[in-house]
Amino acid sequence: MQSYTIGQAARLLGVSPDTARRWADAGRVATHRDDAGRRLIDGRDLAAFAVEIAHTDDAETSTTSVRNAFPGIVTAVKLGDVAAQVEIQAGPHRLVSLVTREAVEELGLEVGAEAVARVKSTSVHIDRA
Repeated sequence: MQSYTIGQAARLLGVSPDTARRWADAGRVATHRDDAGRRLIDGRDLAAFAVEIAHTDDAETSTTSVRNAFPGIVTAVKLGDVAAQVEIQAGPHRLVSLVTREAVEELGLEVGAEAVARVKSTSVHIDRA
């Protein structure tokens, strides 16, 4: 399972590293330390927390904008025989993409994985970060 540093988690949540650190210090999201002493957040824990704060006023507005690109974290993957539904939480934004099952497998998309949703018209495309 992928883990994220406080800085990476902050970027995915659309908040400052200080805000992410305060949330971790308050126990709102679980952390553990790696061999180098850095605090890490498990991908599944971060995905659940991203969904939780998206429904509150805790998320800060992003201070940067990349046209039509929403870096975030995969919060759900529903696989069918041919198609798949992938949900990404990018700060306060929840994006849903319908893609092939093969694309999900090739990209290695799973809950907790970092990904970038790119929106064009009404289509949501996914890049594995």
